Amino acid sequence: MKIILFDGLCNLCNGTVSILIHYDTRKQFLFAAQQSNAGKNLIEKHNIPDDLKSIILIKDDFFFYKSDAVIEIAKLITGWPSLLKYGSIFPKSFRNWVYKVIANNRYRIFGKKDKCVIPSKENLARFLV
Repeated sequence: MKIILFDGLCNLCNGTVSILIHYDTRKQFLFAAQQSNAGKNLIEKHNIPDDLKSIILIKDDFFFYKSDAVIEIAKLITGWPSLLKYGSIFPKSFRNWVYKVIANNRYRIFGKKDKCVIPSKENLARFLV
């Protein structure tokens, strides 16, 4: 099972989830907002640092976050977003610095929701709550 934990209030994060749903042609990912009960339980269960500034991928009982999560997710999807897997050619310290700059400014640049977005009926089964 592959689960992506994301900041459910972040417009950038919600947009990213929409893109991932579109390019996850094998429907291999489940999604959970980090603010949801499911997200909090998974963070606790896997001893993941509680960091709303990072997307998190749980895959085969291991977790990846920050740029490592982006690269691992990109390896599993189709289309243009899969090009992000080539970010692995850069040193992890540089990748995570870029990730941190974006994460720290995401609300200011992309905006923030007052509450988590409710998924559409066709995608509802892919979201853990």
